Amino acid sequence: MNRLNSSSATITKICVRDANKPRDFQIDSSITQVVTDVSSILNDDSIDLVVEVAGGTTFAKDAVFAALKGGKSVVTANKALIAEYLDEIVKLVDEVNADKSKKAVKFGYEASVCGGIPIIHTLQSAYKGDIINEVSGICNGTTNFMLGKMEDGADYDDVLKEAQDLGFAEADPTADVAGHDVRAKIAILAKLAFGITVPIDTIPCIGITEISVVDFAYAKSMGCTIKLVGTAVRQSEFGEHDGALSVYVSPKLVPLNHLLASATGCGNAVAVDSSNLGTASFTGPGAGRYATANSVVADTMRVVNDTCPSSPFPMLSSSIDIDNDFVSAFYIRISFQDGLGIIRSVGDLAESQGVSIHSILQQPITDRMAADTVVTTEACKYSQVKALCELIEKEDFALSAPVFFPMISDY
Repeated sequence: MNRLNSSSATITKICVRDANKPRDFQIDSSITQVVTDVSSILNDDSIDLVVEVAGGTTFAKDAVFAALKGGKSVVTANKALIAEYLDEIVKLVDEVNADKSKKAVKFGYEASVCGGIPIIHTLQSAYKGDIINEVSGICNGTTNFMLGKMEDGADYDDVLKEAQDLGFAEADPTADVAGHDVRAKIAILAKLAFGITVPIDTIPCIGITEISVVDFAYAKSMGCTIKLVGTAVRQSEFGEHDGALSVYVSPKLVPLNHLLASATGCGNAVAVDSSNLGTASFTGPGAGRYATANSVVADTMRVVNDTCPSSPFPMLSSSIDIDNDFVSAFYIRISFQDGLGIIRSVGDLAESQGVSIHSILQQPITDRMAADTVVTTEACKYSQVKALCELIEKEDFALSAPVFFPMISDY
């Protein structure tokens, strides 16, 4: 790091669980000490900056909060910690920095969202003279890899095993496939873009576990693909983008010419729509050893050079309402046992929930005992479509709960 600027930074201590574990990098023991007790770092007055990459919200929380209280700046890659304790972190940084007789602490977290893509720093600094209308992104490389394989015809279970074998997915993949990882990241981006804290347990979250190759076949026929997308958007009835803020995570039907469709493999992509710039896109490696390390080093140098923002979330707003019952056009796949009057029944149920049907699609039926049809809707609320699908599931012809998710239809 010393070669990057006249300012210098020296790694004096590294805290690990097992100091004797073999590692694939060299440490100059005359400069850097490997320790197993984090207090030896937290209580060392010669240390100005703590880098936390342990993960989780227990040990890591205690270490991060203690470091800040002790007057040490923090750089972290821990999106779960930030999303869950966002307001507490901001409050603590402000409290510590209220004492002007001491050096201000900084909190850098570029590596917490989208790995090597500098989206955090961009939202902190590049949109100060602009108004952001929407932030949406593919923020999880594991699920993007899996969906890409499914688009090529692979089954969900086979793709999940491949992702686990390659080290992309954990033995328990719930955080990735259920959308929880993206939920934490979009909560962070929403705070940056709109100045509003959205509790993560209030964010609607639909993962990819119910997506199948059948959905990709229908998507292809519509000139689309399917991506797991985190979205934070100001609702807008007439294009003015001054309504409530909706934040949600869900698979989305994405047109192939949309910039989010270009993210392949483990790549990530973020789209920011604003009043002055229109739609700007940011793509790159969303995870991995070097991508994450690059963002950690960048934040470290910003702290060292005193260019890290004094407030981790510069924009604050209390005038925006939160309404996570978001509005969108929806894709609904219904698995059914063939019979008379099914489409009529679906239409009647849709009318009862105030849902207007846009189109009905059906691949040729090869098995009348197990077939699928797709209904797309006009723009309506998430709660309306959810209620509609619950009613459809109760019908005799339904073989399972319908699969539904929003569509990007106004691109």
